Amino acid sequence: MSISLPKDLPVIQAGAPEARTALVLHGGGGPRTVAPVVGHLSATLHAFAPTHPGWEGTTRPDSIGSVAHLATAYLARLLEHKEHDVVLIGSSIGGWIALEMAVQAAHDERYAGLIGAVVDIDGVGAVVEGEPVADFFALDARGLAEAAWHDPERGYVDPAGLTDEQRAIQQANGRTMAAFVGAGMSDPTLLGRLGAVNVPTLVVWGESDRIVTPAYGRAVARAVPDAQFVEIPAAGHLPHLEAPDATWSAIDPFLTKS
Repeated sequence: MSISLPKDLPVIQAGAPEARTALVLHGGGGPRTVAPVVGHLSATLHAFAPTHPGWEGTTRPDSIGSVAHLATAYLARLLEHKEHDVVLIGSSIGGWIALEMAVQAAHDERYAGLIGAVVDIDGVGAVVEGEPVADFFALDARGLAEAAWHDPERGYVDPAGLTDEQRAIQQANGRTMAAFVGAGMSDPTLLGRLGAVNVPTLVVWGESDRIVTPAYGRAVARAVPDAQFVEIPAAGHLPHLEAPDATWSAIDPFLTKS
């Protein structure tokens, strides 16, 4: 069975089409969580953030049932569009997808030159001894805000304020995420495979992240050859939302050199 993305996935995009491409990969919160990344990168790159199939009411093909499948599908789409030297920037689950794409690309000559750099922002996916991924699916709205944000009040969304439609989408997103990532939001083989990554890699982490701790992030960075690690003060799992200026100050110089 071939693995391919639906043709009609919604995309947030900005920047000059002739500029270097940046594929921005969202986490469980959906594409709105990475919209500021697209907006910031648009000054120098052609940035676009597709909605992963199954999120926000989109169709999920039967052929895509894991993060590895998603990575394969995104690589195929980039190849189909004759891209090269693409910057992959992923948040949370998106960071996992980005690293999986880089690993797969390193092992397949069809993708030579396709990926130019990776930025992993508080990405889940690895199994790190002594640093378990928080049980996301067991957290209520308050617990999620406390685990994911330096300032939980900024991240708390009262479920009572959601419309029936918003609640249904949120629940459907959760089911899709569970189907892709499993209960542990991790792949026991990922950490050991990261040594294959052969492009410049930056790992960015919020110091107050309690979904995946900075110690977890440092372990991921150590597993990727020559990867850089930057910790963002006063930020949690989504530093680009909570401390954007500090996050851009970490990412921009890296991309200039990569």
